[in-house]
Amino acid sequence: MHHHAAISFKPSSNGLFSLNPGIFQNPSFVIGPFRNKLRYSLLNCRGIEIPLPKLPPRINSVNNGSTSIAAAVKDVDIATLGNLCVDIVLNVPELPPKPLEQRQAYMEQLSKSPPDKRYWEAGGNCNVAIAAARLGLHCISVGHVGDEIYGRFLIDVLSDEGISIVGMNERSEALNLSSADNETLLCWVLVDPSQRHGFCSRADFSADPAFSWMSRLSTEVKMAIRKSKILFCNGYDFDELSPSLLESALECAVESGTSIFFDPGPRGRSLIAGRPEEQRTIGKLLRMSEVLLLTSEEAASLTGINDPILAGQELLNNGVCTKWVIVKMGPKGSILITKSSITCAPAFKVNIIDTVGCGDSFVAAVAFGFIHDLPLSYTLTLANAVGAATATGCGAGRNVASLGKVRELLKESNLNEDEKFWDEVLSDNVNSRDVTVLSKMVVNGNSEVNRVSLLKVVSEVLPKLEFAPKMTGSFK
Repeated sequence: MHHHAAISFKPSSNGLFSLNPGIFQNPSFVIGPFRNKLRYSLLNCRGIEIPLPKLPPRINSVNNGSTSIAAAVKDVDIATLGNLCVDIVLNVPELPPKPLEQRQAYMEQLSKSPPDKRYWEAGGNCNVAIAAARLGLHCISVGHVGDEIYGRFLIDVLSDEGISIVGMNERSEALNLSSADNETLLCWVLVDPSQRHGFCSRADFSADPAFSWMSRLSTEVKMAIRKSKILFCNGYDFDELSPSLLESALECAVESGTSIFFDPGPRGRSLIAGRPEEQRTIGKLLRMSEVLLLTSEEAASLTGINDPILAGQELLNNGVCTKWVIVKMGPKGSILITKSSITCAPAFKVNIIDTVGCGDSFVAAVAFGFIHDLPLSYTLTLANAVGAATATGCGAGRNVASLGKVRELLKESNLNEDEKFWDEVLSDNVNSRDVTVLSKMVVNGNSEVNRVSLLKVVSEVLPKLEFAPKMTGSFK
């Protein structure tokens, strides 16, 4: 997830949980504002009482013991929250300077004339939505786009992929805005001759979120969250939306039984050392998300623990609703940690062209496995394949993994197996959890590690992908 460069803050040397324990030790934070407003409640996560929302007319009746409760029909698989932007991808002789004022002058120079449309691409959470739609999931993107050429471009791109946008702003909030405040966010993706990337947008040069004027969720946004099985958020949402607005979305999801996926990304490190409201909100997201997705470096920066499995277990232990912590290990593969198990899947061998969008594509495949209740090793295998397929293309947006490329990688089954690496990762953890490792060759024996055959996984995953709708040429 690249969006734009984060403002740097000095993190605590002790990691997230020693930085501000209060944000993790109050399991009632979600229900405080609602405690006296609604009559009925249900038990969510670990028995925490969550009040039921006022529901829209379209409902299903669900029996909860002796009490009949109403729940919104969840006919959307995944809704992405915020982080809708247009990437302007340009080759430059050198990346922009690091000093903030010089970077701003550099970006203003780039912005003087609109770049050719051939350099535009859908960015941010559009990557997650497009990758998910290509896997056959029903997706919507909740966020803000302006009524200008860039906003219309995003709407058209997502529409072509079968994805609709639910606008976040109430019309009354946008009436007195300058055109600049209401515009679609642009992210300049700059590539130097060595294929290194630099990112910048107007959100980099303000201490406040780009759309700080948004003060409440619209009825349409609340409905979209309630109708979705998954709400995906990431750390870059803080660059656009206020912490209080993000908390409103979180509360709406928890109330309505919508699973929250959260990827703090590179912004996580600065948020835990940021303003009090940022610390509070990221703490709530980390506690209330059912699925957390991080790189090994991000997991270490949040917990102060370098071992990826121990860091994942720390996040699980401090969570309230957390079921899965997924640690991405780059070209080595990925690890999925639950309360009782550790699942490892080596990556696929591919010719890497561009890693932009790989993490977003990975999220989409995890959502597929979560919704379809796939075995954990199957979910990781598919996620690794989708991420690897994206890496073989150039850029993100419409260039994320096609279903055809994902199938091809799965059929080739070319794993980047590194026994020494995985032995080191698992050396201190095999006795404490049920451990499963994906492997091309399965050798019977008395090993403490349960090895799952890649060929078996592929033979069972491929048929599930046959039902993905062929909505665009990207599915061929």
